[in-house]
Amino acid sequence: MSLTANDWLKKIRELPLPEKIKVINVCGGHERAITTAGLRSALPEAIELIPGPGCPVCICPEEDIYMAIQLALHESVILVAFGDMLRVPVNVAKGEIRSLQQAKAAGADIRPIASPLEALHIAQHHPDQAVVFFAAGFETTMAPVAALLVQGIPENLSILLSGRLTWPAVDMLLRTGQATFDGVIAPGHVATVMGAEEWTFIVEKYGLPAAVAGFTPVSLLAALYSVLRQHVEGRLFLDNCYPELVSAHGNKTAHTHLHHVFTVTAAMWRGIGIIADSGFSLREARYDARWRFPDCATNASNRKRAGEMPAGCDCARVVLGQIYPDGCRLYGTACTPRSPVGPCMVSDEGACRIWWSVGIRSTAPTAQPAEITPELSIGRE
Repeated sequence: MSLTANDWLKKIRELPLPEKIKVINVCGGHERAITTAGLRSALPEAIELIPGPGCPVCICPEEDIYMAIQLALHESVILVAFGDMLRVPVNVAKGEIRSLQQAKAAGADIRPIASPLEALHIAQHHPDQAVVFFAAGFETTMAPVAALLVQGIPENLSILLSGRLTWPAVDMLLRTGQATFDGVIAPGHVATVMGAEEWTFIVEKYGLPAAVAGFTPVSLLAALYSVLRQHVEGRLFLDNCYPELVSAHGNKTAHTHLHHVFTVTAAMWRGIGIIADSGFSLREARYDARWRFPDCATNASNRKRAGEMPAGCDCARVVLGQIYPDGCRLYGTACTPRSPVGPCMVSDEGACRIWWSVGIRSTAPTAQPAEITPELSIGRE
């Protein structure tokens, strides 16, 4: 008989836990499931569940969004992007257009999409007009983007790529000593594509417990129990608590497509810096919007405050698990979902947006920002 959520909670409460143990849930979807289900309030006080870097909208480089805005405003293009990206603000002077949503309101042809196939269909229906697909996301999004390119795209379609891998951010935190957690709940959707074994480095390299989880309270609590029990007993391994969809090696077809279309490179994460081995880059320049529109690409990177978070915004510290959303100085005051200042308040995978949407207001003292050390080395140790 399968265990229920209450069964897992009982097993967690029976563990001889230390006075405090912190577990990071990497995935934004996990954070949404944990928060909406109220799991934190059901757990023993010793356990802290920390939101992690699993929101692609939150870490998308500011200069990439700026370039998308400039393309839409000043080039004769149709720009398509996933819906969440339209509301992310960039660093510009007061009165200037600061989001794709504002650029659309100013007359730019910007179209929200939910699937890479929609970008293809728009390009096919407008063969005489350039179409730019602003493709931002993690491995689960990059796999269908790669499949689209493998199948072939029309000459009028190019890609403004802002794809990232999730594991290098966790690796960077652990390698540089910035980690504030004792165990990891690894992302289920990413593991479905890339395989559970991608997360074995947490156990083998850093000696921390880890478990892959799905998105139900049962799967999340099972993974949390595994991490806690590993910590208590000192018997460490990577546990797959999402076997319905996650295998050891992931989706081999997706791996083939990703390797065929992309190379892996060091990449910028907004407000954090360059993280080694964390970005996807197009192998063929002819698909690359940066190659087709080089002036826009150069201008996007050469501005004052390019790549930074907005003044006063602590999104980078939230993403890195260093503070909770309500520890940000702007949370719920200057920054709300209706008028977001930072990207973590935009996406439904952003921790600030998730916490606000379930009614969590300011419960933590205002945190002073700590220095965040960018990862500047290239290549995995």
